[in-house]
Amino acid sequence: MNNFTENIEAINNKAFAYAQQYFTRINDIATKNTVKILDVFRKYQVSDYLFRTTTGYGYSDIGRDRLDEIWAELFGAEKAIVRTHFVSGTHALATALFGVLRPGDELLSLTGAPYDTMQTVIGYKQHVPGSLAEFGIKYSELAMTADGVDIKNIENQLKPNTKLVLIQRSRGYSLRKPLTIAQIQEICSIVKQHKPDCICFVDNCYGEFVDVLEPTAVGADLIAGSLIKNPGGGLAPSGGYIAGRKDLVEQASYRLTAPGIGSELGASLTDNRLLYQGLFLAPHIVGQALQGAVFAAALFEQLGFKTYPHSYEPRNDIIQAIELQTPEKMVAFCQGIQKYSPVDAHVRPEPSGVPGYSDSIIMAAGTFVQGSSIELSADGPIRPPYAVYLQGGLTFEHTRVALLGAIAELTKVNSN
Repeated sequence: MNNFTENIEAINNKAFAYAQQYFTRINDIATKNTVKILDVFRKYQVSDYLFRTTTGYGYSDIGRDRLDEIWAELFGAEKAIVRTHFVSGTHALATALFGVLRPGDELLSLTGAPYDTMQTVIGYKQHVPGSLAEFGIKYSELAMTADGVDIKNIENQLKPNTKLVLIQRSRGYSLRKPLTIAQIQEICSIVKQHKPDCICFVDNCYGEFVDVLEPTAVGADLIAGSLIKNPGGGLAPSGGYIAGRKDLVEQASYRLTAPGIGSELGASLTDNRLLYQGLFLAPHIVGQALQGAVFAAALFEQLGFKTYPHSYEPRNDIIQAIELQTPEKMVAFCQGIQKYSPVDAHVRPEPSGVPGYSDSIIMAAGTFVQGSSIELSADGPIRPPYAVYLQGGLTFEHTRVALLGAIAELTKVNSN
């Protein structure tokens, strides 16, 4: 590649040769998930008449309803609602929480402090108008240990009014390890053992199709996530989903629309083909993102940076964290990614305030769908240890080139 120095090319080649040994497992999971999707599409007779848009109330929207059924089966759930009406993953999560929690109930986070946008939903340590706290819903959390969720102390944290436990699958803006499907299964089993009526709710963002099973197939009562992350396959233009136990999903649907209406209304104003085709592509796209994450870790480990996870560790979400040590290096990294993005490559990102976050955020996101984090993006809060969070990548080739662009920009910082 003529764009980069011989030194950067040498680092690139070495990292690529090393990373390839970890691609086989990723490709195997992608293949198994693709077979699963093909089987379910065949069972539900997916055809082009399901792809049409609808208007008004959206009564008898068969494309919408069939997608809900397909989603539920793929995720091992009783029911699902998949809608472009969700504006983000946080919106889907908030809809589920407001749908099932009532004044006096307690929400217990088993994965420590939630990430920034969920903190505003909860009313975490501050008054936020419209938050769960303002509606009289209590909150507590169990700090994570170095090994993950503090399994031994779950029983001690469960109270008579603990209605729901929140389990965040991915790392979010933190350096802790994401949870494996086996760990989520163990957590749900322990909760049910000590409090059978407690709802196990998993924030599934960034984790879909990284494994061959989803949390609802191993004991979770309810999950939610975003369509412009893993399961949208880079084609979904917006939206989110909620899946799980039928009664809980119905309660959440009443919050999305209105009591008595639920999931029966809601026109498909966007071509449903994008949601079906995005779901079909999702296992492959997630595999491409994971290959890019492994390569990123291998690349930056060569340069002496701390990476989370390490290049050799199994993947449980698509996020690759890289500790860059200074704000200047965070900005340079993101500017390099942006320079080699297909959209807005001429823009140089700078830190700024973002709704729902307490710190300034630096964000590179030259994406076809605004804010899509299954497309290649890199961002992070400007706070110690100055870690940037890389996620997505529709093609491994693009991720590889963009990472070399990030190194080129970092070289400029080092030379000043």
